[in-house]
Amino acid sequence: MEHNHAIREELREPALALRELIPQVLRGYADMSKAAMGEGELSVATKELIALAIAITRECDGCLVAHARGAHRAGASRQQVAEMAGVAIMMNGGPGTVWGPRALRAFDEAAAP
Repeated sequence: MEHNHAIREELREPALALRELIPQVLRGYADMSKAAMGEGELSVATKELIALAIAITRECDGCLVAHARGAHRAGASRQQVAEMAGVAIMMNGGPGTVWGPRALRAFDEAAAP
């Protein structure tokens, strides 16, 4: 849980400062996120796994933390995260072998009691 917590802490103050400067933009982003990530033909867990795969591809630690947590909350299993990471590795090659394990670590930390 330390890694996820450290990333959230690192981003907290700059995110709050930016939100004060551009509240409409970040409110619009939040609204879009809610619309995109809601239950539909694809489950929330599936959407979180897609987002986590994109986080691997984009090499985004903050995204990994957020979507690993979201995947866990939506009921995704550790095996599903591992299989998603396998697809991300296949699509990304070498960088996927670095960021895929990071995604699994973030999921494990989110799932820890």
